[in-house]
Amino acid sequence: MAKATWKGAVLAESDRCVTVEGNLYFPPESVHFDYLKPSQTHTICPWKGTASYHDVVVNGERNPDAAWYYAEPKPAAAEIKDRIAFWKGVRIEP
Repeated sequence: MAKATWKGAVLAESDRCVTVEGNLYFPPESVHFDYLKPSQTHTICPWKGTASYHDVVVNGERNPDAAWYYAEPKPAAAEIKDRIAFWKGVRIEP
């Protein structure tokens, strides 16, 4: 079972992750959204589409834009729609 943690908090845990470009995308029902705060950041991937970001906040410590997702991915990336991926120091245990 894959797990995403930061500062001792479990952000997500699932055995139904999808891997794309080396990143694990967790299904939304496995994510603890109480640790995620919406960010205004967006980036564009030529084949996946526009990514939106969340800051990860644990015990008052903020990790800006450490989680991202594709709400409306391009057809080639449809399998990651609304799934959450992490980076920027978030530990991923496959």
